[in-house]
Amino acid sequence: MSKDKITTASVLAFERSFDISDAIFAQQDNADATKLSPVTVTEKSVRGTISNRLKNAVANDPTKLDAEIQKPNLQTVDVAALDADKDTLIVTWSCKVLPFLGKPSVCNDIEYQKELEKTTQDYIQTQGMTALAKRYAINILNGRWLWRNRMTAEQISLSVTRKNDKKPFIEVSDVKQYQLNAFDYDDKSVNDLAKLIEAGLSGKEFVIFNVEAKLKMGLGQEVYPSQELILDTGKTKSKVLYEKNKQAAMHSQKVSNAIRTIDTWYEDNAQFPIAIEPYGSVTSMGHAFRQPKQKLDFYTLFDNWVLKGEKPSLDQQHYVIAVLIRGGVFGASGKE
Repeated sequence: MSKDKITTASVLAFERSFDISDAIFAQQDNADATKLSPVTVTEKSVRGTISNRLKNAVANDPTKLDAEIQKPNLQTVDVAALDADKDTLIVTWSCKVLPFLGKPSVCNDIEYQKELEKTTQDYIQTQGMTALAKRYAINILNGRWLWRNRMTAEQISLSVTRKNDKKPFIEVSDVKQYQLNAFDYDDKSVNDLAKLIEAGLSGKEFVIFNVEAKLKMGLGQEVYPSQELILDTGKTKSKVLYEKNKQAAMHSQKVSNAIRTIDTWYEDNAQFPIAIEPYGSVTSMGHAFRQPKQKLDFYTLFDNWVLKGEKPSLDQQHYVIAVLIRGGVFGASGKE
């Protein structure tokens, strides 16, 4: 069948290649590293003030405005903090790297699948997984996945240990030596971790490793696990923090999002990386950096590459393959 007769499969999916656990929060005193205890989530009620922007109907009525801004703002919230005698936060998680062989997990069109696999195999054979593996490695070592905890820590060390090994094979004394907006590092720690990730993605070996970060926060300081999305409109608390087995934790999705924040190819001279997403969406900014009208979204690049043989630039090839490594459902569900 010629390429011009092939259309995107209506059912098409790739399984993710990174299986990441939740990140668990523990604590210790920096002067006594032998004692480790969990960080727990506690509840407290606070009496605040009205500080949000008021509706026009209230803001333009002096009587209503005066009454509204004098109301107390009563809230019940979750909080996670170190104990008064602990100054160090310990965050641990594990990562399993599964092979990316360029083959979809589900595809209901055999002819399309053949063309798809030709495309992905061409990338794998000519480029390999080196470039992407290095970026993933840097995002692990720079502590991006610690999010706000990274910013509020005085000092952060990190170690990576292979499954079943007793000693780490990578130790970084200061993760802040790696900037969040740079991927041009070329040191032993980056290269060693990148090689391990590449081996997993290439299917050369079964890869599982554990990551541990130690953050010097200060005695009794607040720490920041994931916040739960509350869908129940009858909520009793305005903030609910995630915990696992009564221990503060961070969602695996939040850790994963940080590790795949490697896309600096969405525009020339990009000032910061964004997470690998089909439309380059960054919800915290309310913006999609890969608009279909600019023909830089995943689906435009992917379809042109597979169906028309229009190979994108090398940077955009990296992006397309990274989306497939991320995994997801990519079928043309509206196909006639």
